[in-house]
Amino acid sequence: MCTAQQEANIIDQEINPYVDQWEADRQFPAHKLFKILGSAGFLGVNKPPEYGGLGLDFSYSVAVSEELGNINCGGVPMAIGVQTDMATPALARFGSHELKKEFLLPSITGDKVACLGVSEVGAGSDVSSIVTKAVRKGNEYVINGGKMWTTNGAQADWMCLLANTSDGPPHKNKSLICLPMNLPGVHIACKIDKLGMWSSDTAQVYFDDVHVPCRNLIGKEGMGFTYQMLQFQEERLFAAANIVTMMDNIIKETIHYTRQRMIFKQAVLHHQSVQFRLAELQTEVELLRSLVYQATALYVKGNDVTKLASMAKLKAGRLAREVGDSCLQFWGGMGFTNEVLVSRFYRDSRLLSIGGGADEVMLGIISKYMGMLPQK
Repeated sequence: MCTAQQEANIIDQEINPYVDQWEADRQFPAHKLFKILGSAGFLGVNKPPEYGGLGLDFSYSVAVSEELGNINCGGVPMAIGVQTDMATPALARFGSHELKKEFLLPSITGDKVACLGVSEVGAGSDVSSIVTKAVRKGNEYVINGGKMWTTNGAQADWMCLLANTSDGPPHKNKSLICLPMNLPGVHIACKIDKLGMWSSDTAQVYFDDVHVPCRNLIGKEGMGFTYQMLQFQEERLFAAANIVTMMDNIIKETIHYTRQRMIFKQAVLHHQSVQFRLAELQTEVELLRSLVYQATALYVKGNDVTKLASMAKLKAGRLAREVGDSCLQFWGGMGFTNEVLVSRFYRDSRLLSIGGGADEVMLGIISKYMGMLPQK
C-alpha cells in the first residue's frame, strides 16, 4: 500500500531537487519519473487491481493529488494528472480487457506515458467542435486531423484520442480511441513555448492517414463525447485538490518572507493590511478544500457531481490568481524574479482558468445545472 510518506519522500528525493533544471530544460523525464511513481503504486490508485491498480476509491486519488501540490512547480503535477485522471479513466471504465492490458496496465506501472488528445486549434473548451476524423475502413480507422495543447505529447507512447467517427450530431458522432504515438503518420509538429508550466512539454500533433485497429476503440462508437465529459469530472477535482496544497504553501512562504522583510523599520507582515489579506486568502482556500471534499465524497457514492466539480474548478482557478497576485505583491521586487516560488506559481496557476474548460465554460455548466439557461 502506498502511503503519504512514501509520496512525500519521492517528491523530496526524486522531484524537487531537479525541478529548477527541468524548468530550464522545458521538459521533465516522464518515463523515468513515471516508472518511479508507478513502481510505488501512485499511478493507479483508483484503477482495477487486475491491471496493476490499487482498487481504491477516487478519494485516494484526491489525496495523492493534494500531496503532489508539494512539488515546486505546476508542470509536473499536471503531467502526472494527465496520466492518472485525464487520459485513463474512460479506458479503465469502458475499455475492453485487451485494450486495458495493452494501454492501461503499462500506464499504471509507469512503463508507458499517456497523453490526451481533445483540444484542437479551433476547438478548445468547445469540445463538440473538434474536426479530427477517424473513418472506418475494414478493420481499421484512418485518422486525419490534429490536436493542440497536448500535455506529455512530445514524450507520450499513446494518446487517448477524441475523434469524429461519423457525420451525426456533434454530441453523438465522437469516439475515444487508443492511438499509439509511434504509428506512421503521427507527427509532433512542435513543442509549444508557454507562459508557465515550463517543465511540462506541450505539443501540437498532426495525423496524416494514421491507421489504427478498430479494436482500439474505447467502449462504444459514438459515445466518446459522453465518456470525455465523465473524464473531465475527475480531471477537474484532481486539479482543484492539487492547487489547494500549492496555495497553502505559497501563503506559508509569504508569511515567512514578510516576517523577515523590513520596510520603514517594521516587518511587512506586521502591517495589519498584510495580515488581513493573507487571513482572507487562507479562509478562501479552506472553503475550496471543503468544496473539493464534498464533491469527492458524493462522487465516490456514485452521484453526478458535474455542478460541484465545475464550481471547484472555477473557484480554484480564480482563487489561485488572487493568491498568486496578492502574495507576489508582498514579495516586492523579489516577486518579479524567477528566483522564488511565488513567481513560478503566478505563471503556472494562470492556466487553471483556461485549461480543462475555461472559467466561462464552468459558469455555463453551473448555470445549466441551476436551471437558468433558456429552453430550446
